[in-house]
Amino acid sequence: MPTGWIVTIVILVVMIAAFVALYFLGKRAEKRQAEQQAQIEQYKQTVSMLIIDKKKLKLRDAGLPSQVLEQTPKYLRGSKVPIVKAKVGPQVMTLICDDKIFDSVPVKKEVKAVVSGIYITEVKGLHGKGKSEPQKKKKGFRAFVEKMQEKAGATSVK
Repeated sequence: MPTGWIVTIVILVVMIAAFVALYFLGKRAEKRQAEQQAQIEQYKQTVSMLIIDKKKLKLRDAGLPSQVLEQTPKYLRGSKVPIVKAKVGPQVMTLICDDKIFDSVPVKKEVKAVVSGIYITEVKGLHGKGKSEPQKKKKGFRAFVEKMQEKAGATSVK
């Protein structure tokens, strides 16, 4: 048997073993995430709060309680997380926000948020007028051509 075929077979066996291992690790991670989501749902409550500031900070620089840092794995302590400073009642608190809703959280506005412990999962209602999302600028060659056509006074054909 030529050496090329042996190398190919070994590479295929290693790739199949890697895919099987990733499949089982993915199943385990999915199960763990479902348990965590169920726990978050169990302890959620709606709270009215005034958002003071929001930033993406490293976990150790965020000013969270020491118990949170102790429970976090060491390799994740340096990662950046969305942090929201909010006034809940008379107390100013530092909360962790969900990545999905971090951009939609308004600053210096009063909101009703769904909170589970120190984790903001959802922003429900806004008091006062909220800012409308600004339109995103087009990028790329097509946007450049349209911009040049507008400057020249030509109408774009769509």
